Amino acid sequence: MKTHSRSRAVRTPGGLSVRLDPRALTVVVLLLAAACAAGIALIGTGDAKIPAADVLRTLAGNGTAYQDFIVNELRLPRVLVGLLVGASLGLGGALFQSISRNPLGSPDVLGLSQGSTAGALIVIVLLSGSASQVTVGALAGGLATGAAVYLLAWKQGVHGYRMVLVGIGVNAVMTAVNGYLLTKADLVDAARAVVWMTGSLNGRDWEQVWPLLALCAVLVPLVLVNARGLRMMEMGDDISHALGVRVQWVRLLLMVSAVLLTAAATAAAGPVSFVALTAPQLARRLTRSPGPNLVPSLCMGAALLVAADWASQRAFGADQLPVGVVTGVLGGAYLLWLLVTERRAGRI
Repeated sequence: MKTHSRSRAVRTPGGLSVRLDPRALTVVVLLLAAACAAGIALIGTGDAKIPAADVLRTLAGNGTAYQDFIVNELRLPRVLVGLLVGASLGLGGALFQSISRNPLGSPDVLGLSQGSTAGALIVIVLLSGSASQVTVGALAGGLATGAAVYLLAWKQGVHGYRMVLVGIGVNAVMTAVNGYLLTKADLVDAARAVVWMTGSLNGRDWEQVWPLLALCAVLVPLVLVNARGLRMMEMGDDISHALGVRVQWVRLLLMVSAVLLTAAATAAAGPVSFVALTAPQLARRLTRSPGPNLVPSLCMGAALLVAADWASQRAFGADQLPVGVVTGVLGGAYLLWLLVTERRAGRI
C-alpha cells in the first residue's frame, strides 16, 4: 500500500515545528464529525426519542425542563463516557502497536483488559465492593498487569515481539484467574460480574465522566509531546539513539501512559473488546501515513465506540445489547479478514 503523503512543516509562534499531513488532517476532521453525529443520534435514541435539532438546542441551553433532564442528566454522560473510552482505547492501542512494532500489540492481546477484569472481579466477588471500588480495582489490576508484562519482557530493553509473547501468556493466566473467581462467586455477584465483563455503557453517569476526562486531559498532551520520539523509535533503537532519543525512557513513559489509558477505560466501561486493536489499523488505512497515527487513532476509537453503542440500541429491535458484544462481533470479523489478507500477501 502506498504511504506517500504531502506533508509540510508549520512553525508556531513559540518556535515549535509541527508536521501537518493534509490527508491525515482531513481524516481527523471527518472522524470527529462522525463521532459528534453518532453522539447526537445516540442522545436522541431511547424510549423518549428526541430529534437531533432538539438535542442540539437542549445542549445549547434552550431546551425544555423535560428535555434538559433527559439530555443533560441521563444521556449526555453515557455518550461522553463512550467518546472518552473509545478515544482512550484507540490511543492506547496505537501506542502499544507502535512500541511493539506488531499489529497484534493491543491491550486485548497483551492481557491488560483481562488484568483490569481480574482487579474488578476481586472487588466484586471477594469484597462485595461498590461501583466506585470496582473502578479502583479495575484500574489497579490493569496497572499491575502492565507492570508484570513490562518486567517479564525486559532483557536489556523491551523487544516488541518478546512483549507480545509475554502478553499472550499473561493474558492466558489472567483469563484462567477470572474464570476461577467466577466459580467462587454467589449467584448475584456472578451475574453482576458477567454484565461488567461484557463491556457496557448502561447506567454511566457524571461519576465516570470526570475522572476519565481529567486523566485524558493529562495523558493525551503528554503522549503527543513525545510523538516524535515514538516515530523515531519505529526505525530501530540504534537509529533513535543516534538521533538523540532517550529510547528506554520514552518507551517506559509511553507504555505507562498506554496502560493508564487502557485501565481507566476498562474501569469506566468494562473490557470493551477489539476497539484498541482495530482503531489504529483502520486509522492508518484511511490516512495512508506511516508512523503511529496517534490523533487519527484516538478519533477513530471515539467514533467506533459511540457508533457501536448506537447500533447496539437500534439494530436489534427491542433487544438492546451491551456495546462490548457489538464491538466483539465487528472486531472479530475484522481480525479474521486481516489474518486472511496477511496470509494471502505471504506475510504470515
